[in-house]
Amino acid sequence: MSFTRNLTRLGGILALGVTAAQAAYSIQDTYDPTNFFDGFEFFSQPDPTNGFVKYLTAEEANALSLAGLANEAVYMGVDYTTLNPTGGRNSVRVNSKKTYNQGLIIADIAHQPAAQCGTWPAFWTVGPNWPYDGEIDVIEGVNLDTNTTYTLHTGPSCTFTQGDCNAPGTGNIGCGTSSQDTQTLADGFNAIGGGVFALEWTASAINIFFFPRSSIPQDITSGQPNPSTWGQPQTSFSGDGCDIPSHFRDHSIVFDTTMCGDWAGKVFGSDPTCSSKAATCEEYVAANPDAFKDSYWLVNSVKVYSDNSTMKRDAPFARRFIA
Repeated sequence: MSFTRNLTRLGGILALGVTAAQAAYSIQDTYDPTNFFDGFEFFSQPDPTNGFVKYLTAEEANALSLAGLANEAVYMGVDYTTLNPTGGRNSVRVNSKKTYNQGLIIADIAHQPAAQCGTWPAFWTVGPNWPYDGEIDVIEGVNLDTNTTYTLHTGPSCTFTQGDCNAPGTGNIGCGTSSQDTQTLADGFNAIGGGVFALEWTASAINIFFFPRSSIPQDITSGQPNPSTWGQPQTSFSGDGCDIPSHFRDHSIVFDTTMCGDWAGKVFGSDPTCSSKAATCEEYVAANPDAFKDSYWLVNSVKVYSDNSTMKRDAPFARRFIA
């Protein structure tokens, strides 16, 4: 697939709101190709998950054609030309400048990083004091995974049927569940032209929905989303084992693609396909730049809806310390 990239303009803005169950949602913020990079900032510090990656500044990513616009969508990619890069392969990680408490986030994504040994892409939200302000992983997988894993990370005293979300007490694993749907991640997702993920975050539940491109509800396309009509979510974190408002606060929204590190690197050797290619994850990523040509995001939009009761504020980005 070829792209016509417009990398001279970086624009954007994102948002998230609060809502009660069955609430009528109204649009709070829209991030699309006209303004996305105005509302997101580039994280260019060392990868907190110890990945073999170098996250670029906005200026660096723009100059190297790793962030901009392609096919009328927001493009965020990985370097696929440099052999044996020093310190890790160049990549992009961005987070929303605004932070939010509860609401409905709807992300229309055309392409995810393809399944490839060494990669670890994610779309997630996170609070400023990890893990005590929580993390919600919506799209996440490593190496040749075929379906996303929905995962929460918190401090102590937060348990759902999916498990104990206490990151310090679970070796940073948190609580999660596989989508069991190959259309939700990487090659399976890209083969259907992408789709929509919806995160409904209320005081009583965290629900995650997925809709393939051909099955997006009309109320989403019309801008009047009503989750109560969507049927069962792919996963629902609810119950009296966790006080959601005290464990999930002030989240920014994040897209990134890292390499190897605490998850992809750790399990690289247990994948027979990946382990047959190189002795270590870092060795493979360094020596095979062409493998990462399709390791890019194409985002049509991220829209955030609320019942207008959310208090939001600008906040610095919180580092992510686990998968």
